[in-house]
Amino acid sequence: MAAIEVRDDSGVRWITFARPDKHNALTVDELVEATRWLTGGRPSPSAVVFTGAGDRAFSAGMHLDSFHELDRERARTLITHVRDFLAAARSAPVPTVCAINGHCLGAAFELALACDIRIAAEHATFGLPEIKVGVPSVVDAALLSQHVGLSMAKEMILTGDLYSAAAMARHGMLNRVVPGDELLAETDRMLTRLAGHNPAVVAAQKRLFESWQNTTLGAGIDASLDEFAGLFGS
Repeated sequence: MAAIEVRDDSGVRWITFARPDKHNALTVDELVEATRWLTGGRPSPSAVVFTGAGDRAFSAGMHLDSFHELDRERARTLITHVRDFLAAARSAPVPTVCAINGHCLGAAFELALACDIRIAAEHATFGLPEIKVGVPSVVDAALLSQHVGLSMAKEMILTGDLYSAAAMARHGMLNRVVPGDELLAETDRMLTRLAGHNPAVVAAQKRLFESWQNTTLGAGIDASLDEFAGLFGS
């Protein structure tokens, strides 16, 4: 079985992390492949869904072997690939959905934060356990406080503890929590609601989300004017 499985179905690109015997942990090569499917591939999808094989794990994040024998240069290369993958997910011009079917840890949790919609099975667990293996939580962990508040974000990162789907929903991170056997059906229902909109408008809205998140209020409003006018041509 390939460690990354990709299929296009009715215009939706499904990217499945498929190493269930290793909790769908990811290697650098797989990050590069997933990034390629996010930024390329034809035809262009109308939405992208990430999920994991089996019912135990969405993904445990980076495979621990990825951290063996790192020096400063290799460490920077590794984390740059993580950054590039998450940036591709966050800036995709189409809706991105995480169908979280189990453990969602480390870089996989950061992927969930980077995506637009998060739907989780009731038994899913979430966490940033990096501190327990001797590295800081970085890259899109920076988004966590925007979802759960600064106090909860600090607790999660500094303890490295795991949290239930119910807890994450209470803190505002998840859009839906459903029984495990209803996860794909709920994801399909969400995809139906996301479908059929003008792709140029969706892409403009996605760019605005980034602008609103990363600039001042005034700059975000000004960007809105440009995006609105630009959709009407010259």
